[in-house]
Amino acid sequence: MIVESVLPEDYAEMLNVWENSVRATHDFITEGDIEFFKPIIIEKAFPAVTLRCIKSNDGSILGFVGIHDSKVEMVFILNEARGQGIGKVLLQYAIEQLGATKVDVNEQNPQAVGFYEHMGFKVVSRSPFDDMEKPFPILHMTL
Repeated sequence: MIVESVLPEDYAEMLNVWENSVRATHDFITEGDIEFFKPIIIEKAFPAVTLRCIKSNDGSILGFVGIHDSKVEMVFILNEARGQGIGKVLLQYAIEQLGATKVDVNEQNPQAVGFYEHMGFKVVSRSPFDDMEKPFPILHMTL
């Protein structure tokens, strides 16, 4: 698997990966929440982070990671590509090449919490709300 840089032209496809992944793993997020977050992700979140992705043989994006100031801000894997080691490769790249040492994860996403724990992260604190002040508890984790 090759980790590649991301261009703004990739944002629309990445938003599709994000939505596909969220629908598969974030059952606590409503349709209204998804629609609320979509423009924020494209207009604010993607441009604010260093993005890397892994593509399939046909060039479509299977998953991506976003890092800012040593913090993993996002990791999303196409649901159909989960379980193939894509998240592990992206996170290892983020740690080894981009200096990532922290991550915030939705407490209500136990698969993600378990993944980060498996990768060596430990919970150091908890917030009852996410960055948008929505009632989605966040676990703050560090290596």
